[in-house]
Amino acid sequence: MDVKLVARTLDLFERFATEQRPLPLTELARLMDVPVSSCLALARTLVSRGYLYEVKKRGGYYPTRRLLQLAQAIDAVDPVVEMLHARLVALRDATGETIVLGKIHDTAVVYLDVVESFKAIRYIVKPGELRPVHANSIGKAIFGELAPEQQQALAAKLGFERMTDRTTADLAALVTQAEAAKKRGWHVNLGESAPELSAVAIAVSVGGDLYGISVVGPTERIEKQQDAHGAKLVRVKQEIDAQEK
Repeated sequence: MDVKLVARTLDLFERFATEQRPLPLTELARLMDVPVSSCLALARTLVSRGYLYEVKKRGGYYPTRRLLQLAQAIDAVDPVVEMLHARLVALRDATGETIVLGKIHDTAVVYLDVVESFKAIRYIVKPGELRPVHANSIGKAIFGELAPEQQQALAAKLGFERMTDRTTADLAALVTQAEAAKKRGWHVNLGESAPELSAVAIAVSVGGDLYGISVVGPTERIEKQQDAHGAKLVRVKQEIDAQEK
């Protein structure tokens, strides 16, 4: 369940990221779908803390660089991203596709790092985005590493929403796929979240926690290269496993 004040604060910054211009109070309130009085109280608090400033009298508000500096300070010492980012870049260069690092949080996969492909047609996503476990290659890869009782507990919370005609429909199908993938060495999502999008993934253990790394791109390209991408991911997993010992 969202905490309303936290959600509104995040909504405010997301509106600025979308609009990319100073926003008068009334317009900001409209875009956030909140009362002007509530928006004013939030804006004044953020101004007093140095996160917003008034461009000019009645000229609208805009974020300062304070949030950016905090985010950069946090990101600079993220232990997992810092450890794995160079490997993700190398994997992007080797496969030509977008590489994503993620882990399961509750019933979703949260993306922690993204290294985009240089190709004109590519998968574009940002860190922090969430994806359903049952229709995501990282979700499947991590699910496959869980003990049976952990799989049962997680699956009991999943809605198994049908996103395409290829989406995994239930726990039995998810377990069957996981068993086949463990023999193969990697997991796949072939058009399960969107027909035009596919991915190959592996799970790795870092500091005792499970993370997933995926190679993502257009379905036509991924289907043709899934074995090659899978082999590259397996090598990366072996390197990380050796480093963790």
